[in-house]
Amino acid sequence: MVCGGFTCSKNALCSLNVVYMLVGLLLIGVAAWGKGFGLVSSIHIIGGVIAVGFFLLVIAIVGLIGAIHHHQVMLFFYMVILFIVFLFQFGVSCSCLAMNREQQVTLLSSAWGMLHNNTRIDLEYQLNCCGLSKNSTSQFDQDWLSCTAPCKKDTENPCETCGGLMLNHATDTLKILGGVGLFFSFTEILGVWLAVRYRNQKDPRANPSAFL
Repeated sequence: MVCGGFTCSKNALCSLNVVYMLVGLLLIGVAAWGKGFGLVSSIHIIGGVIAVGFFLLVIAIVGLIGAIHHHQVMLFFYMVILFIVFLFQFGVSCSCLAMNREQQVTLLSSAWGMLHNNTRIDLEYQLNCCGLSKNSTSQFDQDWLSCTAPCKKDTENPCETCGGLMLNHATDTLKILGGVGLFFSFTEILGVWLAVRYRNQKDPRANPSAFL
């Protein structure tokens, strides 16, 4: 059967969901690896990554089962949820690509304030820095006291602020995140299109007079 027919749509949708399953398992595996090696000790970060991976895994399984059995209800919920995810991810990706320096500082400050203490300590140790910015004296003093970065032992070269280090790479990082997110958002709209097309196709092996 030529590509674009029932079998081709089914195989394409199954392949796309297998990729989503692998990405979901990869996210869960990376989170478990980071926790096991002590790279991140905050349960909030680990739980967030695992939740995203598990959600993607569940959606992929629903789409895969729906594609294999040509299940109308599963395919409907699959394409609705995937379209909502596409809208959210597309908006976030465009925001990352369009963010200027002042917006980066504001976002970084708000994100730093929401971090758990253990997460801050891990981040400071990995980046070898202390505190976000010396402009916020009270917060910087608290971060300095709890900081365990190796640079604190170096009396000749004082520690740099984490905000300065992260802002130096923020533009490139946001471009990478925005580009990757934008790429995957188009794969999601491809999945929605395939699901809609596949739902409206009749199985050639089924009774030709039967309704979908």
